Amino acid sequence: MDDPFTTEKYTAKSRQAISDKRLQGALADVQARLGPATQTMYSAQPEGAGIRQQAHEIRQRCIENLDILLEALADKVTGNGGQVFFANDAEEAVSCCLAVAKKHGVKTVVKGKSMVTEEVGLNQALEAEGVDVAETDLGEYIIQLAGEKPSHIIAPAIHKTREQVGQLFAEKLGIDYTADPAALTQAARAVLREKFLAADMGITGCNLACAQTGHITTVSNEGNIRMTSTLPRVHVAFMGMERVVATLKDHDILFRLLSSGAAAQKLGGYVSYVGGPGPEDYPDGPVAFHLIIIDNGRSRMLADPAFREMLCCIRCSACLNVCPVYGKIGGHAYGSPYSGPVGAVVTPLLAGLNRAQDLCFGETLCGACKQACPVDIDLPRMLRELRFRLAEGDETWSATPVSKPEKFAMDTFAWFTSHPAAYRAALFSASRMQALVYAKEGPIRQLPGPLAGWTRSRTLRKISSRPFRSQWKSRKQPS
Repeated sequence: MDDPFTTEKYTAKSRQAISDKRLQGALADVQARLGPATQTMYSAQPEGAGIRQQAHEIRQRCIENLDILLEALADKVTGNGGQVFFANDAEEAVSCCLAVAKKHGVKTVVKGKSMVTEEVGLNQALEAEGVDVAETDLGEYIIQLAGEKPSHIIAPAIHKTREQVGQLFAEKLGIDYTADPAALTQAARAVLREKFLAADMGITGCNLACAQTGHITTVSNEGNIRMTSTLPRVHVAFMGMERVVATLKDHDILFRLLSSGAAAQKLGGYVSYVGGPGPEDYPDGPVAFHLIIIDNGRSRMLADPAFREMLCCIRCSACLNVCPVYGKIGGHAYGSPYSGPVGAVVTPLLAGLNRAQDLCFGETLCGACKQACPVDIDLPRMLRELRFRLAEGDETWSATPVSKPEKFAMDTFAWFTSHPAAYRAALFSASRMQALVYAKEGPIRQLPGPLAGWTRSRTLRKISSRPFRSQWKSRKQPS
């Protein structure tokens, strides 16, 4: 199975992204349109802006009772004629889907956009077994033709211009070149319509599931997910185990916030409730419904109180639309199906803290993500916690200190700041010694050795010969 994570390339890909003028324009556009609009939508909810904290409490209760809710959901789905599989990891999830495909003699598959299937590498596994897979979300279809990965949770082809899409369609679909969005959409629709009608299996993700009623819910603005889940005779849904809520009332609140956070909408254009296969005497719907509920590291998050809150995430991408880091480097730099602040927390927890360390160190901790999150998740807190685990090491997460010399330096600094007399003496000595190394006037432009990274893109003010405390005392005090 192909590894869905390439986090080791974060720094190199970030530099490439910053120098890509087309990408910078596309990212600025999506953040300008969607970022500010989410706050307006939250305030416009009947419950008022406080609905975000209410939603957080709902999600926390769900996570605390996850075992009960998942059991109730599975019982309801089974009672409705569906089948439920619990997969411990990506390999088990993929194996379940392949077994269903083999049982039903599946040769062609249509898919709705699903980040969890990206996480487990489903497409590659199906194609390796000779199954033709077609993404049906327009953005996903574009990047599938281009042989790329999604660069945004809800807008996977945001990095592509209409001219690039026109060239891609002319090459892959054999149509005349055009950069007209309507014409390009019609060209994709014509191809995908044939895919829908011929597909043996439809695969979707799951935005939310309701334990009370035993259904999963999907949302799109194109109608493709509804066609994916109703036209083929077999429907397989992939669901991260945390995406369950207790009641329809809770479901309503979260689903409205999902649409507001994702696209500044009151509600997505096409919302589907699926709880099982269609009845024998009903002309529409699949004859078989399979729900694959995936752990793949989520139980580990659940077991750690510091990161349990991450399971409250509903993958709306609101944090991406305001993050200054994502707004400059885009999604591909993260090397993960999950980008932006959510990816900077989730990816280290899924792929390994040391392996994905650059992601959590790359965020600014500005707090914009928490303000934008529809369920008020404290992502900055978890980013700081990840940095702490990486600085100190953590056996639970198999994390080793990223830099022992840096840890020693920071521990030394902490000691000096807690001993005022030693701190003042050290500053005095440093102010005198710096004159021997940096005789020129002005700021320090290059530090030596391992400290050089600090001055690679910034200058450093010299330590004053008169500390602020002394300067303050010498100032004339007001009468």
